[in-house]
Amino acid sequence: MTPPDLVPGTVSHDAARSVGDVVELLDVLWQRARESAPAPASASQLRLMYVVDRAGALRMRALCERLATAPPSVTRMCDRLQAIGFLERLPCPDSGREVTLRLTAAGQAHIRRIREEREDMLHFAITSMSHADRRALAKGLAGLHARLAATADGHTGPGGVSAA
Repeated sequence: MTPPDLVPGTVSHDAARSVGDVVELLDVLWQRARESAPAPASASQLRLMYVVDRAGALRMRALCERLATAPPSVTRMCDRLQAIGFLERLPCPDSGREVTLRLTAAGQAHIRRIREEREDMLHFAITSMSHADRRALAKGLAGLHARLAATADGHTGPGGVSAA
């Protein structure tokens, strides 16, 4: 039997399936990290926190756009995160009609703890791989990241991703 990576046309499908399997497994592991927290946040709330954390501070409208989520849903998530002390709403400096969102110190610590747990899990798994496999993984992930980033930036989409 010919290995899947040597059969023309199957490489990308097999790779996509493998990445999907890894993502699903990581989802399970990440859920464990979220649930072990003193004040757990849902996957959607955590995603919101990541976006706000990367931005430093963000207007509600911009957050809705980045999450591609309706304002009422984002408002409810913000309410919950504010209630557990992870998010704060501040007056927007140049508009009295908008608010700026920022993670609190507790929210930043929560995100940092989850990222550290994830990194520890990944470090353990990766260090048990051979040097050649680690090198191949790094190269492959760099390429995957570049393509996904281009897709996220709107340069391409599932129907328009180039095979190059």
